[in-house]
Amino acid sequence: MGNVVMIIITAFVALVIGYILRFAYARLNAKSIEQISERIIKEAKLIAETKSKEALLEAKLIVDKERKDFEQEIKEKRQSIQSTENRLDQREENLDRKIDAVDKKEKDLTIKEKNLSSKEQSLSIKFLEIDKIKEEQKKVLEKVSVMTREEAKKTLINEMEDDAKQDAVILLQKLEQETRENADKKSKEILSVAIQRVAADHTADITTSTIQIPNDEVKGRIIGREGRNIRAFEYATGVDLIVDDTPEAITISSFDGVRRQIAKVALERLIVDGRIHPARIEEVVEKVKKEINQHIKDVGEQAAIDAGIPGLNSEVIKLLGKLKYRTSYGQNQLQHTLEVVWLAGSIAGELGLDIMFCKKAALLHDIGKAVDHEVEGTHHQISADIAKKCGESVKMVNAILSHHEGFETPESPEAFIIAAADIISASRPGARRESVEHYLKRLEKLEKIAKNFRGVSMAYAIQAGREVRILVESEYVDDKQAQLLAYDIAKKVEQELEYPGQIKITVIRETRTQVLAK
Repeated sequence: MGNVVMIIITAFVALVIGYILRFAYARLNAKSIEQISERIIKEAKLIAETKSKEALLEAKLIVDKERKDFEQEIKEKRQSIQSTENRLDQREENLDRKIDAVDKKEKDLTIKEKNLSSKEQSLSIKFLEIDKIKEEQKKVLEKVSVMTREEAKKTLINEMEDDAKQDAVILLQKLEQETRENADKKSKEILSVAIQRVAADHTADITTSTIQIPNDEVKGRIIGREGRNIRAFEYATGVDLIVDDTPEAITISSFDGVRRQIAKVALERLIVDGRIHPARIEEVVEKVKKEINQHIKDVGEQAAIDAGIPGLNSEVIKLLGKLKYRTSYGQNQLQHTLEVVWLAGSIAGELGLDIMFCKKAALLHDIGKAVDHEVEGTHHQISADIAKKCGESVKMVNAILSHHEGFETPESPEAFIIAAADIISASRPGARRESVEHYLKRLEKLEKIAKNFRGVSMAYAIQAGREVRILVESEYVDDKQAQLLAYDIAKKVEQELEYPGQIKITVIRETRTQVLAK
């Protein structure tokens, strides 16, 4: 339609121009201008007619196309409406059928309701008759027994209660006695079986290592000019090298077992090689460090295999390997860990609990000791943090945290097993290098420290010195002062005693009242 308008406008403009030209040139050459105008007008009319026909033809084509599209759309809408009507008719038929079925059910229910009401009426009549008979029987019994129904019921209930109480007390005492006997016997059997199944060697380690040298001349080469070799060695390894008058021997001192082992191997190789100077020292130490790190990884993997725990995190494997070079009172920490694994697995098997869970918790329970000299916190807290970072469950973290009494309450039977296995391994004769005399002196000093405080009547060191229980006099120490007293004793113990692990201070205050009946 827009093209038609443009053609019409063009024709009109042409006509206007023609008339203007005709008027302009009328005076100059009227005849020639008239001829030119007529020719222009004819051409304009011819062009206008052609354009108008083309526009009309194009408009007709557009109208035909739009009409066809409109008819197709109408057809599709009619089909959609028809299908919708068909679905509605089908739903209406289904609703009619359901309504008929509901009506039928209502009729059936009405009939059943009538039958039930008639039966209820007949039953109520029978119940009334039964109640009358019961009342007559009760009256007869009351006359015979010379007691009312309430009195008879009360007497019977009292007699039954007394008999039940006596039987319950006897049964309870019997059960308590049997439980104690069985529990004590069973626990001893389980622990003895578990200990017998685990036969572990305890290797005592120290904080120094001695290197044998072929002659005293090597000492001078190790020290170097103005001590440069020994300083380079100590700087590279992080240990103290003690060169004294001991013939043909040099001592390596360090609390870090890994560093001490690196220094020992590196020094032995340097002595064999004979080339001892700072550059060579750094080269050999770096090479030995890589070998020891690989060895630590191999040891950790072997420990996981021995424990039967596959799929451990690579960092956990490295920490397990480092435990080989850590000790606790002379007890090798890796050997202790594996022993706790085997003990915990054996006890769990005897009790029918989760063996794999107990083994894994035991394997991780002391893993914090591999880095407790680098990270702040107690070893069990560090171990729990490592387990949590490795994605272990809350139950596992609790078992690790609670393997020492007094820091977190065990929340599962498996947690108690880990604590018991740890104590068995640590307290086994020969497991830790601590003389009986030194052990007894420490217990005596612990009790003495507690008794020196005002208001303390008695103090007892129990659980192999892991806890001290203090009895105080109630007239001198109240509840608030008891809490403060426990804090003061703990601080005193920390200052004056050296001990493994932690010691729990328990203050007990009680008030007793006695009255004589005359």
